[in-house]
Amino acid sequence: QVQLVESGGGLVQAGGSLRLSCAASGSIFSIEGMGWYRQAPGKQRELVATITSGGNTNYGDSVKGRFTISRDNTRNTAYLQMNSLKPEDTAVYYCNFEVQLSSGSFNRRWGQGTQVTVSS
Repeated sequence: QVQLVESGGGLVQAGGSLRLSCAASGSIFSIEGMGWYRQAPGKQRELVATITSGGNTNYGDSVKGRFTISRDNTRNTAYLQMNSLKPEDTAVYYCNFEVQLSSGSFNRRWGQGTQVTVSS
């Protein structure tokens, strides 16, 4: 079994910063793609950022230039540095990893979600 545990959410004023972390544990051989998604009340889940095993990144249009995704492969952890936060960034943030298990099979796993609230 593989588990993803997120941390770092909270309440911040507009213009502030937060750093989210997502750590994977379990029978992991390797982790391919890592990503962050978010879902605001009444809206569909949307892409925030992804990073490949080779370090290539991709961002949603609404966060480009403000958010930075990174990864630490030695810790099986992804990070999302969020700067210049806006009230419209308020959402539950989820991490999603494509994990290769020790058995050789691939699985996608979601974290439990962490709330980010930006006050105006």
